Amino acid sequence: MSGSIREASPAARHRVGRKAASVRVRRALVACGIAYAVLYPLVNDAIAATVYGGYSRMSQAVSELSATGAPPRAFLTAMGPVFSVLQLGFGVGMWQSAHGARAIRIAGALMLGHGVMSFFWVLAPMSRREVIAAGGSTSADTMHLVLAAGTGIFVASYVAVFAVAFGWRFRAYSVLTLAVALVFGRLSAQVDRLEAGDPTPYMGLLERIGIGAWLLWLAVATVVLLRRNAHNAVGGVP
Repeated sequence: MSGSIREASPAARHRVGRKAASVRVRRALVACGIAYAVLYPLVNDAIAATVYGGYSRMSQAVSELSATGAPPRAFLTAMGPVFSVLQLGFGVGMWQSAHGARAIRIAGALMLGHGVMSFFWVLAPMSRREVIAAGGSTSADTMHLVLAAGTGIFVASYVAVFAVAFGWRFRAYSVLTLAVALVFGRLSAQVDRLEAGDPTPYMGLLERIGIGAWLLWLAVATVVLLRRNAHNAVGGVP
């Protein structure tokens, strides 16, 4: 009997080790959500906007930082796949954290779809505003608008679906997130003013408020998933 116990012990330790490694990997994947939320403003507003002389965070769109001919375009083009990979990682982490909750699994699949679509941003830079005002828009500008619309659909979908899996407080917060993102996103969509060559005094601020609401939701959703996984690890009920 003692011999069989000694033989089983290494196998049992191996299973425990594999489970612990799986938990660490899932935790790292979920943490991609908060990494994205922190990295996005750091890369765009702290770095790219700073090296772009004359750029106004208040009145210019975030997309103008990576516009054709913009000084930070090469840097942001290189960083684009990093953001996409973080989205994919968070999507996989959401999927693995479902623990039987279909809503979380669907939200994870939607996040994966968003991550895949994000790779196409590198092919669709907007033109600089003076080019647009002069009637020089290209097919890339059209694709840029399509991707922006697709982003809005993905965000609205996985925020709403993910919220279903949790209590009323997180649902209310998710509804507030969507309302802020929708309202400020719509207010910042001043394509007609760009085409007319008119000033856009608060476009950048309005857009950043909408984006900030979504980024904050990513960070909160990350914490929620990490807590859910911690509960499941000790046999608790989320």
